[in-house]
Amino acid sequence: MFGVYSWAAFFIFLVIALLIDLRVLHGDDEEPRFKKVLCVSLIWLLLAFVFCGVLYCYGTSKQAIEFITGYVVELSLSIDNIFVFLLLFGHFKVHPSVQHRVLFWGIIGAVVMRLIMITGGIYLIQYFQWLFYVFGIILLFSSWKMISASESKEGSDKAISNSIILKWLKRYLNITDEYQGSKFVIIKDNKYFFTPLFVVLILVEKADLVFALDSIPAIFAITQDPFVVFTSNIFAILGLRSMYSLLAQLITNFVYIKYGLSFILGFIGLKMILLVHGIHIPIYLSLFVIVSSLLVPIFFSLFVRSKT
Repeated sequence: MFGVYSWAAFFIFLVIALLIDLRVLHGDDEEPRFKKVLCVSLIWLLLAFVFCGVLYCYGTSKQAIEFITGYVVELSLSIDNIFVFLLLFGHFKVHPSVQHRVLFWGIIGAVVMRLIMITGGIYLIQYFQWLFYVFGIILLFSSWKMISASESKEGSDKAISNSIILKWLKRYLNITDEYQGSKFVIIKDNKYFFTPLFVVLILVEKADLVFALDSIPAIFAITQDPFVVFTSNIFAILGLRSMYSLLAQLITNFVYIKYGLSFILGFIGLKMILLVHGIHIPIYLSLFVIVSSLLVPIFFSLFVRSKT
């Protein structure tokens, strides 16, 4: 139903939207204001639902509900990535006014990585059904790992400092300790130097790659339609990154969110394994379970916080 022209139209829309986001909505290097961030976030949310309506009108109702389910899955699992971004920005003392610049260019890498991984993943699944077992086990392991992982700030800072990629960058590239606005590269003493902002960008891309290893197999349990998988992924990424400065202030209050995310990963991992045996969990039930698993721990976190 959605051929070359649909893909081309979506990429044209994506390029235009990103240019507007970079040049118009975030053209200055000012610290993001609440009203502006909220407005941009609502626009991305509205665009996602408009796109879902387009799928419903020109595709099928099944594709529309798969898009929404995939969108919610990616959005919910991406919340865990917000914690990583918070740690990176805090560790490298990145000023709030230039954090969006890192996230924006990080999106470019995320789009390319997801296009490659989704295309390759769907191709492999078509020929090797047993990969559902592999993906399912990966998600179940990730579910357990999310619950058991340590959350101490000292441990996180140490992990960042000991990062192999960070050590490689410092060894082979000219890295300066100075920030110069939103620049990734500066000229100093007739030499090119990479700023700490560039280092943060590379580490954000690495975090995106690791995160995609969980999120993309998760959406394969919902649908194997490449257009639906890719578009739901991209809309969720764009929406969440536009909400970053809002979520960064709120997310530390959601102390029980990791249990909900862990349950979502476990549920989807089990769903993938059941698919191999011909057992299909209805898409509407999957959507209900995923949304509930996200909302319940959020409300419970807020309830407990209000009591204390």
